[in-house]
Amino acid sequence: MGTICGIMLCENGHDVTVWSAFAEAAAQMNSARENRKFLPGYPLPDNMAVTADGAEAFNGAELIISAVPTQFVRTVWSRLAEYYKAAIPICSVAKGIENGTLLRPSEILAEVLGEAVGPLAVLSGPSIAPEIADKLPATVAVAADDPELARSIRDCFVRPYFRVYTNPDMIGMELAGATKNVIAIAAGILDGLGSGDNAKAALLARGLAEITRLALALGARSDTLAGLAGVGDLVTTCISPHGRNRGFGQMIGEGKTAAEALAASESVVEGEATTRSVVQLAARAGVDMPITQAVHDVLFAGKSPAEAIANLMERPPRAES
Repeated sequence: MGTICGIMLCENGHDVTVWSAFAEAAAQMNSARENRKFLPGYPLPDNMAVTADGAEAFNGAELIISAVPTQFVRTVWSRLAEYYKAAIPICSVAKGIENGTLLRPSEILAEVLGEAVGPLAVLSGPSIAPEIADKLPATVAVAADDPELARSIRDCFVRPYFRVYTNPDMIGMELAGATKNVIAIAAGILDGLGSGDNAKAALLARGLAEITRLALALGARSDTLAGLAGVGDLVTTCISPHGRNRGFGQMIGEGKTAAEALAASESVVEGEATTRSVVQLAARAGVDMPITQAVHDVLFAGKSPAEAIANLMERPPRAES
């Protein structure tokens, strides 16, 4: 996602420097002029540089896009803090909840950077990177406490194939982005088991219901959950063959253990770690999230997918809302 964000910014005339935590990866991208590991076949623009040098990456920066997976945000930004200059806006595109602290990505950034932190924003929505790279139509939203910052970031990213709305609800957008990955693991498990379209439709509907319960309890707005970062991103993540979390769940449904499926995944599966955090967050908020708990039990408590589904289907009848 970091690479595709950089490509769109370059297309809009901005000079972009991509920072990698790995010097070898940065050198490879510079020499090949493409991200062969995560976005092969899409050349990097001439106005994009790649470096593993923090001082070089931050020199002259006017906007920073943080595309670091949530569980690594604290470590990476603790390393980069010495190069960060106060008040530079940061837009996070990470989707997860940190283990242990139960903080959202923007909250981690604020904690790590302390008084030096500049204005924060969040960009989220249905945005599968290979489709954007192919310039297929996509629509997302950007949220910030400062409406002018949200509009500025919107204008930086808008392309003929990439529409961006603004949204005032950072809490809702980050919670929706994190929790939909857990539901996507459940969707993949259903795919692996061959449970059918009726089951997946019900999963999305009831998954959205419990995501909404948690988000509202933590201060989000209901329209955010019904929008691009909520139901929009949930649908894409649960149906796309490119979705890492759905693919991870499918391997489990097909018989792999969680550890085996994680080892077979080519990139970070945000929902695996986030499942632990969301269960704890729900318990702290007093919110019932049976699907999330079922995913947790499959991943971390040794429950079989078939048993977890049976337990969900056997829950006492109740009103839908």
